[in-house]
Amino acid sequence: MPVGKLAAMVAAAGVRIGWADLPEPVRAGVEAVLAAPVVTAVSQRGGFSPGTADRVRTAAGDRAFVKAVSPALNAHTPALHRQEARVTAALPPDVPAPRLLGVYDDGEWVALVLEDVAGRHPRTPWLPAELTAVLAALEILAERLTPTPLPDVPATAAMLTAELHGWQRVAEDPPPDLDPWARSHLDQLSELAGRGLQALGGATLVHTDIRADNLLVRPDGSVVVVDWPWASRGPAWLDILLVLVNVCVCGGGGDVDALLAAHTAAEVDPSDLTAVLAGLAGYYVDAARQPAPVGLPTVRAFQQAHARAVLAWVRRRLTAR
Repeated sequence: MPVGKLAAMVAAAGVRIGWADLPEPVRAGVEAVLAAPVVTAVSQRGGFSPGTADRVRTAAGDRAFVKAVSPALNAHTPALHRQEARVTAALPPDVPAPRLLGVYDDGEWVALVLEDVAGRHPRTPWLPAELTAVLAALEILAERLTPTPLPDVPATAAMLTAELHGWQRVAEDPPPDLDPWARSHLDQLSELAGRGLQALGGATLVHTDIRADNLLVRPDGSVVVVDWPWASRGPAWLDILLVLVNVCVCGGGGDVDALLAAHTAAEVDPSDLTAVLAGLAGYYVDAARQPAPVGLPTVRAFQQAHARAVLAWVRRRLTAR
């Protein structure tokens, strides 16, 4: 399949409600944070939350970004919004992330009111210049967030333990369409994933969910990192690896192995990077065969595309080694 069509197919885009669909008390609570009524709201693409994601403008001319959700839309997303609020509020002011303006939380609906960043998502397939800017921004981000300013966030390895044991679950119940190479290397892939978990120690606050739809490129070319609910304490190189996974899936950008080596050479053994990628591939293979979660009908196709691309990357790295 041509890269452009693949990128469109695997875009992180769910099905969501809009500002007008929110209950009146939620809209009123957001307007109280903004100190003015909302007069326009434009829904934004990207991400899987079934809740709102709107750029809004008030009668006073102020702008903000509002995201709101309830358990009726997805049982887990309200907790993620609350965690994102805690993390975003604690980020140092020199970190390229949107500022938290306020929160509405009635115990059911959770709405985050954030700075509206003038910018757009990086284009996919990736443009080399935009990827260069993103990689530079992630290196600065790691420097400013080491040591983590939020010591109580989960350790990355602990947070991802279940996910990176995917190959064990696949070995116990292989899907009928499992890649033949993966089927014949299940023991090796499972062993690598265990090594990958051990490599995830570190003292940096990492975003842990870096991909094009969680990044904004400003008109001046600078990069802002958005959506922080999965922040964890781990290695400074992890977000670099994760954005290159996105490049591997969506195409463009350049040689992912050369970029990975150039941006992580001083920090980590390349075989540890392969091990983490093996663990991610196992997660995607296992997750993609599960029923779609409530309110997230597109996520399994997204994971299936990642399973194919990341597994192929792992195979290439192991063969080259």
